[in-house]
Amino acid sequence: MLIEIPDPQIIASVIIAFVVGIFGMTIYNKIRSFSAQKGMDPSYLSRLEYYERQLIDMKIRMDALDLEETKVPAPVIEKVEAVLEKKVEEPVRKEPERPVSKPRMPNMDFNGIAEHVLGLITTKEMTSRDIQITIGRSREHTSRLMKRLFEDGLVERNTKKKPFTYKITEKGRARLGNLESPITV
Repeated sequence: MLIEIPDPQIIASVIIAFVVGIFGMTIYNKIRSFSAQKGMDPSYLSRLEYYERQLIDMKIRMDALDLEETKVPAPVIEKVEAVLEKKVEEPVRKEPERPVSKPRMPNMDFNGIAEHVLGLITTKEMTSRDIQITIGRSREHTSRLMKRLFEDGLVERNTKKKPFTYKITEKGRARLGNLESPITV
């Protein structure tokens, strides 16, 4: 049995094509591994998350201060600024400190807390989050309360804004008025 050996040019072209393919795959893998390393450094991601949580906490505190609408004496403002400056100068920690929570409101029945919330929203519209911070209850509790007040027609829900805002209705004002006016016999 005789085997024909192809021309040396054909053998050389097949070998050259194989070598060029191997070389191309090697270069492709090097470029792909190099470009994958250019992503964001994980240490920067954890630092970014830490600062994002700090900003969110500060926003919540500022919203709570706006809700209180009381004048704060100058020495207290200076102390708060000193604390904030100190926090900025602190090195990044692995685990951020938990914010100090306000004392919870005493337990009230539905009517007591409903009147309190209706009194809060008589001056301006508030979001569920604002109400939650003010009354010191959970998000779920506040949502159920606002849903019930809405269903009873005591508050109006503005669905054009996100998050929804609530304002008192005439029926709600009447309910507050009945409680605030002295009973005459």
